[in-house]
Amino acid sequence: MSNLLVEIGNTALKAAWAEGMTLGKTFRYQGEKMFEYIDSLVEKEKPAVMVVSSAIDLGATVEARLRSECGRLIVLDKNHTDVSDEYSLPSYLSSDRVASVIAARYLFKGKGSLVFDFGTTLTIDVIEPDGEYSGGNISPGFRTRFKSLARYSRNLPLVNTPRTVRQTGSSLISSIESGVVSGIMFELEGYLSEFPGKVVVFTGGDALYFAKRMKNSIFAVCNLVLMGLALIADRYVEKNG
Repeated sequence: MSNLLVEIGNTALKAAWAEGMTLGKTFRYQGEKMFEYIDSLVEKEKPAVMVVSSAIDLGATVEARLRSECGRLIVLDKNHTDVSDEYSLPSYLSSDRVASVIAARYLFKGKGSLVFDFGTTLTIDVIEPDGEYSGGNISPGFRTRFKSLARYSRNLPLVNTPRTVRQTGSSLISSIESGVVSGIMFELEGYLSEFPGKVVVFTGGDALYFAKRMKNSIFAVCNLVLMGLALIADRYVEKNG
């Protein structure tokens, strides 16, 4: 039997079937019927293990429903910190960061890594060569910065993600574009300067956008969270047969 991995973020859902560490096709859903969508994924096959990382509280009713659709349900959210404890990670870390750190430890074992997750927020997690988690930071995400400028400034419009950006703007729109993009680039370069010698990993929805703008060598791993969930499922199977 295969395992089902589900990542529920602030705005969308990603899921994939897995055989051990081998991920199958990735499914994406954005809408209000996330749990109905999960139901549709398990209509034809019941997963041996379902691992759900959720930014929202599932609640007892939904959790019971998911539990009935698989052999074993493992939940990572603010109310379930047993996985964090098992992997010696702080309980305050969000579920997606827990999964990302677990995956980065596995992929870059014996090497220190710096994990940047480009989502609603921009999170940075620092992992030492021995696998120890030494801390991390949170700042507003790429699109969140555009939305914040439009919401909290009276005369600034909402700007969409620009395809190309100049170093300095020559109009109101281009000034916002270059200000937001350059601000994040300076932020990234500052972290790389502060933590030299670590493997740099980009993940999340806007990872590729910034990866192609970097001069440094980086690894873009778009399914890092799902890989972490696959490791959690695989470890459970190994321990429990």
